Order: sequence, then C-alpha cells, then structure tokens
Amino acid sequence: MSLIKNNRQGMPSLPALFNDFFSRDLFNWDTFNNSTSNTTIPAVNLRETNDEYLVELAAPGLKKEDFKVNLEANRLSISSEFRSESEDQQGGKYTSREFSYQSFKRTLILPDGLVDEDGIKARYDSGLLHITIPKREEAKKKAPRQIAIS
Repeated sequence: MSLIKNNRQGMPSLPALFNDFFSRDLFNWDTFNNSTSNTTIPAVNLRETNDEYLVELAAPGLKKEDFKVNLEANRLSISSEFRSESEDQQGGKYTSREFSYQSFKRTLILPDGLVDEDGIKARYDSGLLHITIPKREEAKKKAPRQIAIS
C-alpha cells in the first residue's frame, strides 16, 4: 500500500477542484448523503395526512435496538450510535483491523400543541424507521359544510 501526500490545505487549487469534481462517482449511493464530516445522514421522508404526520427514516443495516427516539417539548429527536469492530489475525500480528463508529441525530420540530404526544408510535421494518405522530382533534382539517341562513 502506498501513501500519497495531499498538499491541499485550506482552499483547493483550481485544477484540484476540477479533478475532484470529475473524479466523483455521481451514482455512488454509498457517499450520496454524507455530511461534511464524511458520516452518513439518513434520509427522511415526511408526510402529512388529515389524521397524522408520518416520518420514514432510511437506516438499513441497523437494528431497532440501535435507535433512540425522544420527545422533549415539541422536538422529536431520532438518534443512533452503531459500533462495528472486526479483526483478522495471523500469528500474533495484525494483517487487518477495522473499526467503524457511526452515529447520527435528526431533530424534527413538531407543530406546537397540535400533536397527540402520548399517541406517538415507532417501528423499524426492512431498513426503515416508521414514526406515526397523531394529530390532536383540533388540528385536523374539517370538511367544508353548508351554513344555514336564518
């Protein structure tokens, strides 16, 4: 294995900027949703129906025990910390040793006073964390109705 020194500090030079741009694989889904710290931030879908808000968070490879879902005031926080350690030894010397520590935290601000906090439910299925946030009765849209004139 060769080590290559990277002399780019601060602002990259123009040729390096072009090299970085054209060398990126636009269809590499492994690095599509990375933060500036090169950690993966799970994608979130938010949907609203008349009765509830639905949250879907894509986090394949995790288990339901890896998640923490907390509600504080009107903030719903979804977080996870995942640790993976593997090693391959031959004769007392490491030939390969890899550590992986990943964590994320997403916070959603819920409409103040419009959700039934006691009715929030979460389930993890096939790589998706589903969170159902029911609306309070006064937050539900009412169908238009005819008002009788007296």
